[in-house]
This record gives sequence, C-alpha cells and structure tokens, in this order.
Amino acid sequence: MAMEIYVWKGDITSVQTDAVVNAANSSLGGGGGVDGAIHRIGGPKIAEECRILKIKKYPNGLPTGQCVLTSGGQLPSKYVIHAVGPVWKGGEYWEASLLETCYKNILQLSFERAFESVAVPSISTGIFAYPKELAAPIAIKTVLEHKGQFPRKLIFVCFDQETKDLYEEILNKSGTEYKEGISSF
Repeated sequence: MAMEIYVWKGDITSVQTDAVVNAANSSLGGGGGVDGAIHRIGGPKIAEECRILKIKKYPNGLPTGQCVLTSGGQLPSKYVIHAVGPVWKGGEYWEASLLETCYKNILQLSFERAFESVAVPSISTGIFAYPKELAAPIAIKTVLEHKGQFPRKLIFVCFDQETKDLYEEILNKSGTEYKEGISSF
C-alpha cells in the first residue's frame, strides 16, 4: 500500500495522528517555535519524559539528525517524535545531509512502531534558519523514497501559506498525488 501524503496549513499541536514530529533542539528541553508549542500544549508529561531521556541516554544532548519517542502527553496525538534538525550555517557544514538523515530517522521510527499516521513540520526552517526553499525538496524527496509500509498517512503541516504553497509546488512538479487538508485523517 502506498503512503498517502497530505499538505495542510495549521497548528501541528491540534492534529490527531499516531505521532507528531517535534522540531526539537538537542537539549530536549523545549524552546521556541514547534518545540515550544509541543511542550506547552503537551504538558508536563512530555517534559518529564524528555528530562529522563536526557539524563539516562543523552547527557550531551540528542545528536543532530537523530530522533527519540515520548508519549503525546495532552496532545491529541498519541506520541511525539522529537527530531533534531541542523542549524543552518550557510550550507557548508553538511546541513543537507543531516536534514535528510533526520527525515530518514523519523520514517524509520514510524516504520518500527507501525504508525498509521504521522504529522511532520518543516524541520529546521524556523529558529534554526534553514531556508525553506532548500529544506522542502529534501523533506519531500526523502519521504517519496521511503519504501516502508508505515506510516500509511503522512501530513506535512505547514505553519504559513508560503510554506504550504512551496510544498504543493514541489509535489506537483514531481507528479506526486497528495491531498489538501486533514479532513480524512
């Protein structure tokens, strides 16, 4: 069964999926943007699970490109995949490779957990300053190359109209069918 791809402009903390992806920082302590919103709305359970992960497994922080799983706390989604994307430094520090690895690890974890549905933001394009027009093709290419059975539904959750338009343009150019919105989730 082929993965269904969705593109939606909205708040990732309001999506009801098996998992939402948090564009996390390496400290797993919450921060700004998507990370701050997920921690704020998800509540103290997510923060506590992240604190334990940091103490027991990642005392130096979760490495860039890697991801870990916590519960969804008070979010409508069951789980949160905390994924650390690269900070943009001009493109000379393997940012593209690290971003691709980040998406691959999200997909691998989704496959291992047999998640039916996953919501993914535009990783690293907020406070990490990765240019959207460079990040979006990496995200889409990596998802389209994914051969696993899971997730069955992947939604690219775009914070603004500009990002949504960019994702739709790239998907249209690739000839990939996608659905707008999340009504069938």
